[in-house]
Amino acid sequence: MVQAVIYIDEHINRILNVVKAKYGLKDKSEAISLVVREYGDDILEPELRPEYVAKLKKIEREGKSKTYKNFAEFRKEIENA
Repeated sequence: MVQAVIYIDEHINRILNVVKAKYGLKDKSEAISLVVREYGDDILEPELRPEYVAKLKKIEREGKSKTYKNFAEFRKEIENA
């Protein structure tokens, strides 16, 4: 575990206190970890598994996918189905 001294303003301190209370955490370091984990999932784009990439390529080769010029064309097709 890494220890760090951080400086936060009062607003962020209040947010951490709310997160800490809402999730029943022991201290603010757990609140920071929770917030960073949640936010990190949005920032970090996970790599696709090789078998999934192979599956996508197979679908493209077999012609099971369709390309649309715009969203209106796509909408028209799904509404007529």
